[in-house]
Amino acid sequence: MHSNQIQRSMTYEKTLEYLYSQLPMYQNVGKDAVKKDLKNIKKLCKSLDDPQGNFKSIHIAGTNGKGSVAHILAAAFQSEGLKVGLYTSPHYKDFRERIKINGKYITKKKVIDFTKHLKAELPKIKASFFEITVAMAFDYFAEKEVDIAIIETGLGGRLDSTNILKPELSVITNISLDHTDMLGNDKLTIAEEKAGIIKTKVPVIIGESDEEVLSVFSERAEKTKSKLKLSQEIIRVKPGKESISHLHISFKYLHKRIHLNAELVGPYQGKNLQTALAAYLYYRTEIAAQQIKWDSLKANLADLKKVTNYQGRWQILSETPMTITDSAHNIAGISLITARLRTLNYAQLHVVIGFVSDKDWHNLLKLFPKQANYYYTAPQIRRALDRKVLEKFGNSSGRQGRSYKSVASALRAAQESAEAGDLIFIGGSTFVVAEVI
Repeated sequence: MHSNQIQRSMTYEKTLEYLYSQLPMYQNVGKDAVKKDLKNIKKLCKSLDDPQGNFKSIHIAGTNGKGSVAHILAAAFQSEGLKVGLYTSPHYKDFRERIKINGKYITKKKVIDFTKHLKAELPKIKASFFEITVAMAFDYFAEKEVDIAIIETGLGGRLDSTNILKPELSVITNISLDHTDMLGNDKLTIAEEKAGIIKTKVPVIIGESDEEVLSVFSERAEKTKSKLKLSQEIIRVKPGKESISHLHISFKYLHKRIHLNAELVGPYQGKNLQTALAAYLYYRTEIAAQQIKWDSLKANLADLKKVTNYQGRWQILSETPMTITDSAHNIAGISLITARLRTLNYAQLHVVIGFVSDKDWHNLLKLFPKQANYYYTAPQIRRALDRKVLEKFGNSSGRQGRSYKSVASALRAAQESAEAGDLIFIGGSTFVVAEVI
């Protein structure tokens, strides 16, 4: 479908068809969709009168936890009664999940109108799908006059399309190995890419860091005259009792012990809460002084999913049998997931799993226990790993199972086999999770 056709038939579905089919999309073609400079996004935003300069923002990079930290921060600022923009990626079900204001998706009309407005520019600029979504988010947040926007990077930092922002605060969650074909084969190189979001005289909060990686951030902060703070220098979160849906945490702040229950469950969420709350408290104390509304903050975190439309992380789909899905997709993330699975009580574990072919899927699968029933599958994207290849390797590694043509049929088979006291886990890829939530 070409631009003249989309002008004649401007439905939301036709607009998405155009965006998905005509623009390079990482979900489908992998690293070939990633532009290694900021020229395109600068041209796009210039054609829109540079909307990224018309709202305050917090910019988040890191290997894991970016989405969770972004949603926690959005909920925190919403607790003040502010209009809060939130840009995250990828989406699970609906393209509009990427762009939200106070938990509400960008309107379908805005997606249509934005694409129509830029239809003449797209062939000239040859933008990627991700570049278009970033420009759309910036334009929407400026148009709606958000008080602040929480912006998550895509894959990297330095050359990420979001990095034309001049934020009020930068946040780097952590560094581990992921997207090594684009970002580098070691943590130091990846850290240098992520450190690229640190701007001149813009403070940065580091969530988790070892000494080696911290030296990269410190050097960049010194060069840009930016104040650097570790999250644990601001607060130290103490995770407490975890229910089926909430995590209780406590921390000291200004000589007072704060207790709250956050609607976040999973082996990594204590760390994400520390990073996000440290960033929020730093922002309120050092950047834009305003009294913290503790009761409202606690209420928003306790109802995080409704407040921000958060999904896909340690999400409980059913309680009988217990069925959990999580979109962790690299060594660091899946290591935490499998460690948590080992702590749960169940009679039998059933694992519905699929990967994309350009991940380190051999080693990812090896992190899962051998004592489980496996249902090998593939998400419905071009980059998906062949389910038969996965099945063959899985069985040869002692993880016995069979393959299924779709994620839905694999889950159905697991549900038919599972008893009431069993546990079903679905994961391996964001795109697998997208097909079950």
